[in-house]
Amino acid sequence: MTTCWYEGPLAAFDTETTGVDVETDRIVSAAVVVQDAPGIRPRVSRWLVNPGVPVPAEATAVHGLTEEHLQRNGRWPAPVMYEIAEALAEQAHVGRPVVVMNAPFDLTLFDRELRRHRASSLSRWFESAPLCVLDPRVLDKHLDRYRKGRRTLTDLCAHYGVALEGAHDAAADAVAALEVTRAVGRRFASRLERLAPGELHTLQAVWHAAQARGLQAWFARSGVEESVDPAWPLRPELPAAA
Repeated sequence: MTTCWYEGPLAAFDTETTGVDVETDRIVSAAVVVQDAPGIRPRVSRWLVNPGVPVPAEATAVHGLTEEHLQRNGRWPAPVMYEIAEALAEQAHVGRPVVVMNAPFDLTLFDRELRRHRASSLSRWFESAPLCVLDPRVLDKHLDRYRKGRRTLTDLCAHYGVALEGAHDAAADAVAALEVTRAVGRRFASRLERLAPGELHTLQAVWHAAQARGLQAWFARSGVEESVDPAWPLRPELPAAA
């Protein structure tokens, strides 16, 4: 009997940043974790980056990384972005799905960093083998859509009984997101077990777009002037004029 994807090998990717604007903010730390099977200790790759720009106090308050610490211990962005892209491309080549919590944030910000420091793009790295993404936020929201409450990683960990030790550390968050994704798979096994990760990747793009439309409609009714991007797992590049 073939193993369901949520009981098989998974990887996960997470970043800590200078802020929440994917177009202008920078990565200060990142992690790629790989787990060959549930319960096995994951292999962790970590990067610490000196972004070369000021690190706001509110960002430091979230992840604990000060500008001084990053200047002293962080590496320059260009080689780091190359290494992260290489690590993700390796997952794609071996066909290992990559868990990314709120993928349009981390992957879009990483794409902009590749453009900024490597004159490259995320899609360029996956021309020969596509990246298969699993986003626990999109999965949970689609499979349990009427549940009240927020759906941050901390909330999902509490809901699915996953331990989150050292939140807002890229490696800790990546491991927790991976465990939440396995837990979502098990809880909704009857709806997910027949789907291959590649099919699920395509479906999540559709589900996320529907979720974005729903949120946009709610904003409109509430008089909130905020636009929600329906693109998943990567937002298109803004034209220079924007």
